[in-house]
Amino acid sequence: MTETAPRTKATILVVDDMPDNLTLIAGLLRGLYRVVAANNGEKAIAIASGEHPPDLILLDIMMPGLSGYDVCQRLKAQPATRDIPIIFLTAMTGTEDETKGLEMGAVDFITKPVNPPVVLARVATQLQVKAAADFLKDQNVYLEAEVKRRGQALAAIQDVTILAMASLAETRDNDTGNHIRRTQHYVRLLARHLQSHPRFRDFLNDETIDLLFKSAPLHDIGKVGIPDRILLKPGRLTPEEFEIMKTHCQLGRDAIQHAEDQLGIQVDFLHYAKEIAYSHQEKWDGSGYPQGLAGDAIPISARLMAVADVYDALISRRVYKEGMPHAQAIAIICQGRGQHFDPDMVDAFVTLSDQFQAIAQRYTDSDAELARKVQQQPPAPT
Repeated sequence: MTETAPRTKATILVVDDMPDNLTLIAGLLRGLYRVVAANNGEKAIAIASGEHPPDLILLDIMMPGLSGYDVCQRLKAQPATRDIPIIFLTAMTGTEDETKGLEMGAVDFITKPVNPPVVLARVATQLQVKAAADFLKDQNVYLEAEVKRRGQALAAIQDVTILAMASLAETRDNDTGNHIRRTQHYVRLLARHLQSHPRFRDFLNDETIDLLFKSAPLHDIGKVGIPDRILLKPGRLTPEEFEIMKTHCQLGRDAIQHAEDQLGIQVDFLHYAKEIAYSHQEKWDGSGYPQGLAGDAIPISARLMAVADVYDALISRRVYKEGMPHAQAIAIICQGRGQHFDPDMVDAFVTLSDQFQAIAQRYTDSDAELARKVQQQPPAPT
């Protein structure tokens, strides 16, 4: 038969300025509990606030210096001691005295001279109540930690899923993985700058900006559905080929929607991923695709991505071209103000242009990455 480990005795702090009373109460409790004594209020507070606080306090009211009421008030004001149950143990028998003690946070009120069975019963009851409260508190702490852990795990799964999907598209495109990182950071930089703008502040809160950052890598996910002969063609596309290329917007939106439909739920970050994938090729003047949306009809998320995507396409090296100088890319973006791009977003871009360049340099494409892309190119048609 397996023996269970002995339970640790609860600690009772007895506070009384009369030595006889301390001896009496301590002797009554010592066989069942660990007893600690204090003969004044200051010492009681020090013990209760120490490294090993008591499980319960028996507290006299009428003491020189700090009264029992004073001690109770101070202990209840401190987070570390406010949950220690206090039983007043006093010769004061007035209803007002008892009411005052209970209103201050005491859990019980025992009058002197004490009845030993009553003291033991009430101490046992309050310790049981405290044990139950401590159990629930520990459970709540555990559950809060578990919810936080699972939330972090879910966020990590979302991030990994997005990057995996985006990387899948990147393996079939002339863009490198750093294009994904750069455009993510461009979008967040631009969105944060526009948070205080009257046109955007209702939409661009911190939570939305975080979701935009998460979903931005999926802007070109639809390119997985474009044939290599078109997607990887180094030269200019024919009109027929360009029409096929344009379908990547709908292919991307539909792929994300299909994933949501399979899950049977709506996911916040995928909502913006769908907007960006479907509408990032729309233009402010209505000449873009796939829907020919114009102005504010274009989702804000897609307008942000349009600036980020075009800037990165201009300044980035590809297997078939060198990157454009930063200043020239700025000039082209400015030329598109009110035509290709939301005018206010272009103004913000110009203000932030040095930071855009810093992001581009931080995540620049290496020669090895470009060489890897060259190896992925299909053989030239014979």
